[in-house]
Amino acid sequence: MFHFFRRGHHCLEAQMHAHHHGTGRGGRGPKMFDAGAMRYVVLHLIAAKPRHGYELIKEIEQLAGGGYSPSPGAIYPLLSLLLDMGHIQSTADGNKKLHSITAEGQAFLAENAQLVEAVLARLSGPSDGKRGDARILLHELKHTLIDVVRDHANDDGKMNAMIAILRRALADIAALR
Repeated sequence: MFHFFRRGHHCLEAQMHAHHHGTGRGGRGPKMFDAGAMRYVVLHLIAAKPRHGYELIKEIEQLAGGGYSPSPGAIYPLLSLLLDMGHIQSTADGNKKLHSITAEGQAFLAENAQLVEAVLARLSGPSDGKRGDARILLHELKHTLIDVVRDHANDDGKMNAMIAILRRALADIAALR
């Protein structure tokens, strides 16, 4: 699960280029990076400002230009690990936890400043052209659809309009084959 235990945190190349490919149609595809590299991003963001887990997910997605969004199943176990390692502390904030960096976490970031910069550069690196643009638009479409369905599920007019738009877009894109 946490690959950096096996590789050690000094192996940047292995961490940043570790890809896990899904199988068959609809597979997950390659990961942006594994949990070993992700911890640097999370610690960096928490060092800048105490954050909730959901805020971390959204901030990482924004850093990646919408082309990548870590799952809660990746972020929350990582936060627990960072807590166990003494790199962060958590305080109750309503029904959420607010995570802030500790002195040990700050020291860890300082010791690994070059690695942190390299991981952040990879995350916010240049798009891979039109394919990257299409991936970003697909993520934006997904989030917009989720918002519309959540906010207007009982509004038949808006739901029918959305479905009609999606059918037209699907037909237009399929015609490009």
